[in-house]
Amino acid sequence: METVDRRVASWAAIEIASIWPDAKEVEIAALKGDASTRRFFRITIAPGSSKAPSSAVVVDLGPQDLPLYARELKLYPPLQEPPWINLHRFLSMLRAPVPSLYQWSSSDRLLMVEDVGSLSLFEAARANPAKAADLYRDAVSELMRFHIDGTAWADRECVAFQIAYDERLFAWEMRRFLEIGLAVVAPNANPVTIEPEIAIIARALGELSRVFSHRDFYGNNLFVQDGRLRVIDFQDALMAPRAQDLAVLMTTRDTASIVSPALEERLLDFYFTGLIRRGVADLDREDFLRSYRLCVLQHALKCIGLFVFLESEGKHGYDLFIPHATSQARRMLDLIGSDFPRLRKVFAK
Repeated sequence: METVDRRVASWAAIEIASIWPDAKEVEIAALKGDASTRRFFRITIAPGSSKAPSSAVVVDLGPQDLPLYARELKLYPPLQEPPWINLHRFLSMLRAPVPSLYQWSSSDRLLMVEDVGSLSLFEAARANPAKAADLYRDAVSELMRFHIDGTAWADRECVAFQIAYDERLFAWEMRRFLEIGLAVVAPNANPVTIEPEIAIIARALGELSRVFSHRDFYGNNLFVQDGRLRVIDFQDALMAPRAQDLAVLMTTRDTASIVSPALEERLLDFYFTGLIRRGVADLDREDFLRSYRLCVLQHALKCIGLFVFLESEGKHGYDLFIPHATSQARRMLDLIGSDFPRLRKVFAK
């Protein structure tokens, strides 16, 4: 676990005294992060007689506002503020269950936000399998808010509406699979023979219509607090095919241990029925399912490459998820049928 530097602790103490004058910081502890350069710290607060919360979270945004893919592909317009702040403003208007923002400093690149607890959706479902279907259905309902209401309320001031999850980005994400991931899955395979099929996947996904999308909507970025779903890590939101968020939600890492194929089918039915009920379905059921399967396949290939890369960078533990991504890719190729014969050979048992 990472230590807390004095800069973060000093800023937190000053801001707590400013926002809640009679409150004081009792303890600050680093929280476990993930693959990004952002750092997170939980502050325990003694509220006194004020309305200060019992805890808050400080987010250190790190040196970069944009992830590597956005910088390499030059996806973003000039930014006037961090994407987290920009997206938080839009999502708050949308009444999405994102953490409240207490304070932020552009010069220090620090945020103080509401503490949404420590119980992720994935852990809540794993701890109580009988509730898994209800929990994931709640998550799909929240996706409808993003996809339907968010898209309908399109706001050019929100940076997400200026960024497309297009053919270029889908292809860029799968590049690592060709460069380093393929050798782990199929050491004797030639990436040159696979590349045309990767291009077909990227092109097919790039041709789909897009909606307002979280982009990283999975069980460790969703929390359950007092029976209510909370959403974090939304700063990379953009316009993406509907099925992309669904693929991430139901197949990322070892989610298959919670979301079985039967539950996956029920959740897809729930989502697609919701589109029809709201009058926004732009594909028939079979085309929607195909778009989902392509999104899962693309996500699995991306993840294999990403996990191999992270391991090579000294961020260990991600190799445990490579078999899960491999299994998802194989499953989708079986469901898609005769397409992608070279990839089917790569993932054949």
